[in-house]
Amino acid sequence: MKNQNLNTGNLCLMTGNANPGLAKKIAEYIGVELCETFVGRFNNGESQVMISESIRGKDIFIIQPTCQPVNDNLMDLLIMADACKRASAHSITAVVPYYAYARQDRKTRGREPISAKLVANLMVAAGMTRVVTVDLHAAQIQGFFDIPVDHLAAAPVMASYLEKQNFGNDLVVVSPDLGGVTRARTLADYLKAPIAIIEKRRPRPGEAEVMNIIGDIKDKIALMIDDIVDTAGSLCEGAKALKRLGAKRVWATCSHAVLSKNAVEKINNSEIEKLVVTDTIPLTPEKQSEKIVVLSMAESIGDAVMHIQSHRSVSQLFR
Repeated sequence: MKNQNLNTGNLCLMTGNANPGLAKKIAEYIGVELCETFVGRFNNGESQVMISESIRGKDIFIIQPTCQPVNDNLMDLLIMADACKRASAHSITAVVPYYAYARQDRKTRGREPISAKLVANLMVAAGMTRVVTVDLHAAQIQGFFDIPVDHLAAAPVMASYLEKQNFGNDLVVVSPDLGGVTRARTLADYLKAPIAIIEKRRPRPGEAEVMNIIGDIKDKIALMIDDIVDTAGSLCEGAKALKRLGAKRVWATCSHAVLSKNAVEKINNSEIEKLVVTDTIPLTPEKQSEKIVVLSMAESIGDAVMHIQSHRSVSQLFR
């Protein structure tokens, strides 16, 4: 067991089908067994959840990122929470390493939904008493919840790996847009490196056009950082622009590897040497590549679970 002072008597970890590998790593790190839970489908496609052991009075942690298939995994999470609530659990914490619909966090034109808020409402209505998540697309999504939210960062895990790459003084951390400057600054502080910013515009949703680079990247190792890589269009175009404007090498890092459509093919054919991601979303075989390095968030999430369970500050983990 990682922490011999942890009272595991009331602690119960369970998972659905979204990322069982990460859940097992977290359980092993903490030193507990996953609760025996069945999550499947009825013949008509409806979610079926069965918890095979008593959880009355226990503190439940449901480890379930809402990755693809998004709506199935989200419904599984909500139904697991409802099952726990009706089984008289003491508390229900949703550990959602990847929070779906986070990019729909505001109205950008008329008659649009704010889906990130809707998902928050659904989670609270299902019985969640706390949420643990990693690198939200917009930090203000925490305010969509009327329950505590622990917002973990992948930056310490990434920095630990990147420090071992011996980039020296040539490294510059690059934000892919103006909105990601805070994220870039955080990682740059860990790595003691300067930052640069890619100025771009989006002529259409899902497409990006690089206009300018703010900062010095000439003869530098440019490390682009983002929270989500989806189609990889912005990432690959950014890498091309960085090389064109004088960067000698380009790396990239992101927390959540959605990698939809032909994203992996784009990355393999791009100027990016390595893309460093975390396991908040499991990579299926067709999404794996020699260019993609996967780091685990199991220890960071496991530490957060133990701090919550033992009523200690989670913020201490990032000092």
